[in-house]
Amino acid sequence: MANNPKRPESMERITTQALAEEFIEEQIAALRAQIGDGKVLLALSGGVDSSVVAALLIKAVGKQLVSVHVNHGLLRKGEAEQVVRVFRDELKSNLIYVDAQDRFLDKLAGVADPETKRKIIGGEFIRVFEEEARKLEGIKFLAQGTIYPDILESGPVKAHHNVGGLPDDFDFELVEPIKFLFKDEVRVVGKALGLPDGMVFRQPFPGPGLGVRCVGAITRERLAAVRESDAILREEFAKNGLEGKVWQYFTIVPDFKSTGVKDGKRSFDWPVVIRAVNTRDAMTATVEDIPFDLLQHITKRITSEVPGVNRVLYDLTPKPTGTIEWE
Repeated sequence: MANNPKRPESMERITTQALAEEFIEEQIAALRAQIGDGKVLLALSGGVDSSVVAALLIKAVGKQLVSVHVNHGLLRKGEAEQVVRVFRDELKSNLIYVDAQDRFLDKLAGVADPETKRKIIGGEFIRVFEEEARKLEGIKFLAQGTIYPDILESGPVKAHHNVGGLPDDFDFELVEPIKFLFKDEVRVVGKALGLPDGMVFRQPFPGPGLGVRCVGAITRERLAAVRESDAILREEFAKNGLEGKVWQYFTIVPDFKSTGVKDGKRSFDWPVVIRAVNTRDAMTATVEDIPFDLLQHITKRITSEVPGVNRVLYDLTPKPTGTIEWE
């Protein structure tokens, strides 16, 4: 594959369902021509890019696609279940679900350095995916959710999918049907394919998942606090009209505790930090002005519903000086 392939100058921006449907038909024909009667392997994270690729391939080659969804224990609440429901139960596709939560969390125990955590998560993902791939026979193609910004920024292989490090003996031919699309176009195509809004409009999510929002050494208890508080925040933003207005919002639980009072007794528990930002290019970001009464309501829910938490803080720092994520 040539380095840094360029988007065709004649390619029209996909902004409508009609254009998306035209793109889908073209890709189905191209995928059938490339794959023939071969088998395709895909690492299906549940994000919009890999989900759109999976849906395209299901339409094009059906059961010839084998998708592998690795649950590393660092997904948001309900995400693994959504992948299984959509792709195995509704689309009846060939989906392998790997519950590797204990494996990842055991490897991460006691590791506080952010870069070391990222390397462990990425490296372990490759090993799990490799193990599943070696169990399969007749795989000739590897599908990836590469999109055009990935090519512009980091070359032709989408490194954060963590499948670029597979051993050379696999000798797969790459299948990248959305490599010339921008993220907004991918979402239009996803809608046209009938994928659920929760998948199509999924917020940007780091490759290490909640591992970078459980700041410091990850523990199962603190990870659960991140997951539950994040679910409350997303639910409240959706109910109050902020879901499509704010670019990215999530919670962080740092590795320290403070004194508080819960149920009339002294407590020594974690804080939850809320982060909500808007950006165009992720190079700079502004903080969303959340109504104070909504923040108070979210605080009440988190402190009463999430075990081990007695404070809620709001991060007011733009980028720069702060980054969007904390790690």
